[in-house]
Amino acid sequence: MSAPRVKTVICASPAGLHRMAYYEWGDPDNEDVVLCVHGLTRTGRDFDVLAEHLSQRYRVVCPDIVGRGLSDWLAQPMHYAVPQYTADIVTLLARLQPKTLRWVGTSMGGLIALSYAGLLAHARHMTQHPPARETATIDDGLVPIDRLVLNDVGPRVEAPSLARIGQYLAEPVSFDSFEAAVQYIKQTAASFGPHSDAQWEMLTRHYFVPSQGQWIKHYDPGIAVAFAGVSQDLITQGEMLLWQAYRSVTAPTLIMHGEQSDLLLAETVDAMLQANDKAQAHTVKGVGHAPSLIVEDQIQIVSRFLQGD
Repeated sequence: MSAPRVKTVICASPAGLHRMAYYEWGDPDNEDVVLCVHGLTRTGRDFDVLAEHLSQRYRVVCPDIVGRGLSDWLAQPMHYAVPQYTADIVTLLARLQPKTLRWVGTSMGGLIALSYAGLLAHARHMTQHPPARETATIDDGLVPIDRLVLNDVGPRVEAPSLARIGQYLAEPVSFDSFEAAVQYIKQTAASFGPHSDAQWEMLTRHYFVPSQGQWIKHYDPGIAVAFAGVSQDLITQGEMLLWQAYRSVTAPTLIMHGEQSDLLLAETVDAMLQANDKAQAHTVKGVGHAPSLIVEDQIQIVSRFLQGD
């Protein structure tokens, strides 16, 4: 397998500046971009297999969302939230300047996509209904999404699943060997479905990293602090906004649904299909939250959809 180019972009939070790392595959001058955004505690390297496959046709960009992987940690943990992540992606897209944008979002990466879609809808509204004052006519610079893959996520996120995620998120886990780390991933990520030993090692390689003789999680523990501060009121409010953003998506959308998922239920998928006629769904048998997108049949499904086949 070839290696991606590793780059960074400077982003801003209310507490100052931080670097977001991203991995780039394919021709760097290709203006047809696929953006792959990972889940809560994962990294952009989750998409290595998919990215290499897609890079024959697209420039594929896979960021480490701030606080994960090679990206900086935030000075203020409570800023670990979707609005900050979305702002960072806007900065990244300003750097990339794609002509076309296809987005693959796993779990949190899909929520960031919906948040971005909400910004696009607001920008369209402001263009159609400008404020009652003189303003310059400018290009807002926001790149529309041409095709969207929501990998086992939607506007409604189940509370029991959040509780499960919060439990392992805060665990101060470290191991003496990489092999022990692999066994941990096999247990905690069993819902990803069946994988070969090599694939489990791949899923572990960038989740745990060596440090002072131990293998430690490759993300800021402060993410757990922010996650624990999410109240039911915030979840309810966020769901309303996400449904509004989801209904505004004008791009063809593929909902990848793990058949056994406890985060994206079948009834939510049905509601999503009814709420947006641009959406279609594919259920991945024998998988929970979330399809890893490193299994060949999953890669083919995503690839065909992104190409419009």
